[in-house]
Amino acid sequence: MTRRRLVAHIHPLIPRRQRARGATVALVALSGLAAACSTSSPSDRRDSSGNARVATGTRVDLTGAGATFPYPLYSRWFNDYAQRTDVRINYQSIGSGGGIRQMIEGTVDFGATDVPMTDAELAQAGTPVVHIPTVLGAVAVTYNLPELKRPLRVSGDLLGLMFLGQLTKWNDSRLRALNPDQPLPASDILVVHRADGSGTSYIFSDYLTSASAAWAAGPGRGKDVLWPAGIGGKGNEGVAGQVKQMVGSIGYVEVVYARQNFLPVAHIQNVAGRFISPMPYEIGSAAASAFNGAPSSRDLRSSLVNAPGDQSYPIASFTWILLAPERIGRAKATQLYQFLQWALADGATTASALGYVALPTVTATRVLALIDTLAAAPLAKP
Repeated sequence: MTRRRLVAHIHPLIPRRQRARGATVALVALSGLAAACSTSSPSDRRDSSGNARVATGTRVDLTGAGATFPYPLYSRWFNDYAQRTDVRINYQSIGSGGGIRQMIEGTVDFGATDVPMTDAELAQAGTPVVHIPTVLGAVAVTYNLPELKRPLRVSGDLLGLMFLGQLTKWNDSRLRALNPDQPLPASDILVVHRADGSGTSYIFSDYLTSASAAWAAGPGRGKDVLWPAGIGGKGNEGVAGQVKQMVGSIGYVEVVYARQNFLPVAHIQNVAGRFISPMPYEIGSAAASAFNGAPSSRDLRSSLVNAPGDQSYPIASFTWILLAPERIGRAKATQLYQFLQWALADGATTASALGYVALPTVTATRVLALIDTLAAAPLAKP
């Protein structure tokens, strides 16, 4: 892979004119990271196939735990990386909450989460924890309405009322106004939600809190939501199973799960007033201005729900890897930096093939710049 193609490789779904504007910056960030993490000469930073060459030196095995959403991708990445470097990365898919908990307790080298740690959780960790976005995900709204021949259209405020149990009929005039040519039935709306705490519930409730004043005044956002209506299903498969069994039902699942299982998905009204489907370009568009409101250049916690942009899908999110460099020391931190540089540059094709959305160029450039800064910074511990 040539240096010019590398930038487009990070996110091929961003328009060419946007990639061109970010190309120089992205290449600078990637070159700086390689210099910080490798002892090889510039000409040796890519192998004969054009892939990012990982620096030689001390090899350490790494352990991590956390989010289930990126597990298929991380499993593939870790396997591919081990074949290239002999570095073994053991990852336990125990959920975002478990990943955060183990980071706080210091029992793993890195965590993974679809839910950013709160300020209180960061304080509990007792050491600086950095959030590194790896790919984008989204939550899809799925439903069981055999009468519909086209995707259901729905707004955030109406979704909030549905999941509050306050909008109860499919032929409600407010839904018919958004779907004027659709044969909405005069049947009850049957709500299905997660019975277990999850990052998927956090993203969906974060969206409802942003888009629905009624929801914001009630349950709000969280991994464990006190759902006021409906029935629960465990995991994406549990929610999907309930929706498939009950005509007239509506629920939410991770978009990768929805695609792989050919579930119908609603088109959700975004802040520009357009009804958007959870396709890769639309999910990627939500991250284009993601870090404009980030607390600092080292703090990349950022919500993507209701992101600006005509094409932005409104229920999108990052998934993060959590690093505590001061705790794990220089050798392991450097190994993780090198892995992340490889994953963001050469792992994008794998991410897309598995149904994930790679970071847009402008976003990947910001992330790589942070990794570059971390790699160059002195650590309090060796």
